[in-house]
Amino acid sequence: MIIVKDSWKGMIFMTIPNKKEKHSYADYLTWNDGGRCELIDGEIFNMSPAPSRKHQQVLRELSTAFSIFLKGKECEVFFAPFDVRLFADNQQDEDIYHVVQPDLSIVCNPKKLDERGCKGTPDMIIEVLSPASVKLDRWIKYKLYEKAGVKEYWLVDPVNESVEIYLLSTEQYKFQGVFTKGDIISVDTLPNLELNLEQIFV
Repeated sequence: MIIVKDSWKGMIFMTIPNKKEKHSYADYLTWNDGGRCELIDGEIFNMSPAPSRKHQQVLRELSTAFSIFLKGKECEVFFAPFDVRLFADNQQDEDIYHVVQPDLSIVCNPKKLDERGCKGTPDMIIEVLSPASVKLDRWIKYKLYEKAGVKEYWLVDPVNESVEIYLLSTEQYKFQGVFTKGDIISVDTLPNLELNLEQIFV
């Protein structure tokens, strides 16, 4: 969506571009931040409504656990809103058609980071499911992250208090299992990091 703000009157007007039109990161940068969206193959995906309280609680606990473990290390954790430009290596803004805002992104190569976010593929991505995002996270983003080479992908279900883990192997994800409250899980991308799901699903 394109948002134009009249600063004098304090009003916000929204214009929805033609959905058949393919949008680039250059277009994305011209849109006001009054609303959040993602681009996948140039198509706009609206990110409203806002996440639930449970979603945010789980995201808070995950980001805290990763932040504490990664303090002083080269890898960094970032939480939404944080722009990740996939397939963007050596590409100009007008040639980038995939811009996502994962709930959590782990980036271990500092050369991929700039003031606008991550330009390239994060090492690990975590998406916390919500009713509005299930199809997007479980299928569209799953295939996108697989193709982009994200090494580890977690789908976290705050309602059923579960974590699904997928690891990239020969360009395809392999399902590692479903883990629930009471389990202790390790992070393949970050050796020596273990998470007690009792502390994540509080």
